Amino acid sequence: MLEENIRKVTPYVPGEQPQCKVIKLNTNENPYPPAPGVKEALRNLDTDRLRLYPDPEMKTLISALAEFYGVKKEQVFAGVGSDDVLSMCFLTFFNSGKPILFPDITYSFYKVWADLYRIPYECQPLDENLRIRKEDYEKENGGIIFPNPNAPTSIYEDLSFVEDILKKNRDVIVIVDEAYIDFAGPSAVRLIDTYDNLIVTQTFSKSRSMAGMRIGFAIGNERLIRWLNDVKYSFNSYTLSYPSIVCGTGAVKDRAYFEETTERIIRTRTWVQKELKELGFIFPESSTNFIFAKHPDYSGTDLFEALRNENIYVRHWNDPAIKEYLRISVGTDEEMETFLNVLRAVMKKR
Repeated sequence: MLEENIRKVTPYVPGEQPQCKVIKLNTNENPYPPAPGVKEALRNLDTDRLRLYPDPEMKTLISALAEFYGVKKEQVFAGVGSDDVLSMCFLTFFNSGKPILFPDITYSFYKVWADLYRIPYECQPLDENLRIRKEDYEKENGGIIFPNPNAPTSIYEDLSFVEDILKKNRDVIVIVDEAYIDFAGPSAVRLIDTYDNLIVTQTFSKSRSMAGMRIGFAIGNERLIRWLNDVKYSFNSYTLSYPSIVCGTGAVKDRAYFEETTERIIRTRTWVQKELKELGFIFPESSTNFIFAKHPDYSGTDLFEALRNENIYVRHWNDPAIKEYLRISVGTDEEMETFLNVLRAVMKKR
């Protein structure tokens, strides 16, 4: 009888975090350290402040983000990684009782939040080229969420595509999850003043090298952000720690370093894609800091296990639709050179 009243969900399974020394290309972390401004913030951290609660409004971080993206402070919401931000969005905006829509091959946490909050949902299939079909999002629904670029496919859709979905769904909230946007094209942030039903979420975990600090944010219409904050303050008033607020502010202010490391990753990505093509791998052209690749002559499972045995970790799923693919995070040039050499050796043995 006790179990009958327990809320049960199938949890999200994060990428493996090995404790030994490996080449870690499985969770799309940035291979470069955080900005010098972050190190400076840590060195000057007022540890006496740790006995106090952090600023619940996160004023310095919100102000820095508003300035960086050219929006009002009232249009910015921050939380503990974009996972926390997205979870608050599900809780706040998806309450009509109608199914929300998202792709069938996408960030698997969407299903978890929907199940946790008892939100009905329908998964829309990707086309034969692993692309989202915008016409699938023109039917009646209770809200829409999709990543751009999509994960794990790495495919970016331009803003006209995003805008077509928005135009067809003016009476529901549309969330564009832009975890990887800094490695792609223009952000949907430029559309928020035109579409008052749009929420754009981003993270510090990828392009800003701060996965360990857990900082994410949303940008949208002032009214939507106010409702998000109402839910946040009803859930947990003090979401980000004092060090996270200070270090996050330092990261945002160091634009030059952010742009430099992002460009380095894009250059490495271009080179690795060329090498993988020469080895016979097939993949969509990546707009992220990872490559989603398969080989017509090799099992994805076998390659994953063989690389793992050589202490090179990539991501693999047992989902029948994508089980032949490997998701390979872009590391440093040295890490990717080692990865490619080991991959060549593994392929010769099989």
